[in-house]
Amino acid sequence: MTTFTELPLSPALQERLAAAHFATPTPVQAASIPAAIEGKDVLATAATGTGKTLAYLLPVMQQLEKQPSREIMAVVLVPTRELAMQVVDQYEALRGRKLPPAALVVGGLSERPQLMAIRKGAGLMVATPGRLEDFISRRLINLSRVRILVLDEADRMLDMGFVEAIRRIVKVLPQNRQTLCFSATLEASVAHLVKAILRDPVRLAFGSTLKPVENVTIEAIEVQEDRKKEALHHILSRETGRCLIFARTKRGTERLAKSLIHGGFSAGMIHGDRSQNQRTAALHGFQQGHIQILVATDVASRGIHVQDVAHVINYDLPQIAEDFVHRVGRTARAGRTGKASTLFVRHEARELRKLESTLGIRMERRSLGVLPALPDEKPVAVRRSVLNTRRTIVRLPGETFRKESA
Repeated sequence: MTTFTELPLSPALQERLAAAHFATPTPVQAASIPAAIEGKDVLATAATGTGKTLAYLLPVMQQLEKQPSREIMAVVLVPTRELAMQVVDQYEALRGRKLPPAALVVGGLSERPQLMAIRKGAGLMVATPGRLEDFISRRLINLSRVRILVLDEADRMLDMGFVEAIRRIVKVLPQNRQTLCFSATLEASVAHLVKAILRDPVRLAFGSTLKPVENVTIEAIEVQEDRKKEALHHILSRETGRCLIFARTKRGTERLAKSLIHGGFSAGMIHGDRSQNQRTAALHGFQQGHIQILVATDVASRGIHVQDVAHVINYDLPQIAEDFVHRVGRTARAGRTGKASTLFVRHEARELRKLESTLGIRMERRSLGVLPALPDEKPVAVRRSVLNTRRTIVRLPGETFRKESA
């Protein structure tokens, strides 16, 4: 398979794909789309960043073209609000005028516009399990016409404790539906759920899900423990593309993002304690290029789908090998190239080697040499005139800026 024109998609979908400059399907798209269009259940495992979202959206859109309805015909379950928003954005960018709009059903946002979108005739609903189960329990939603159920990032949903919610949601759906399940891994808990809700699925697997994609350059940089921030600033001062930085804790994410802003970088942050408005503003700014750097905890390792992330930096080592794969998977998406750097201090060298052994990889070791000192970071009143004007400073809800030393 070399082009989307070879897939059994309708002329209207082919036209919209061409207009959006989608030309060549990824392997998971080329294999799963024909099976899904035939009406078969599909179970696909593939590494992060291989195009799974489009692999299920196109069959869903084709079904909505064939059976127009003002009721929910397809449900996509995802683990996070950010991922749900991005799936809706992808659908809206491709649906054109003939397909019905999508409804977003997630926690952390007002439920009234979500219910209004459903009642106005949304054909597709993209939801997180908790909010959807709440709507079902309060009898605010009718799912009797659903023909397709999609589980996206199934392993992540189970990791987050949604297994029982998913089971209860499945019970209220029609039994004669089609189910598409996409996951980065297929552990025992996922396999058990799949066996219960899929019927004789087409099984598709692409590469190792415990290895980063091949077109990422991976390096490890040893730094002094008290100079990690200087090392990060040094790396970022030479980077021109979008950068995604992962820290281990919410507090560490806050400190790091504020240090970068103080240093004159255009930075935002995402972690579990931020409000939805703050998280949305940071993600939107990163997607649109208004923010060059996004600092995040692992809540973002699977929930952020942003094209053209040039560089992923592990400021803190991940706690498990799988987290490393999903962090690195934020770059080199859909066949592009990317770079991933991991900072470590001397006492973490053994932990780093264990990570490499588990993943079956070897990171290139690199040194940064002598690092310049950072300015004093005492918080004082801010004036934009004293900030580094060579980079854009973006004020997000709840953000504070710091003044550089004279």
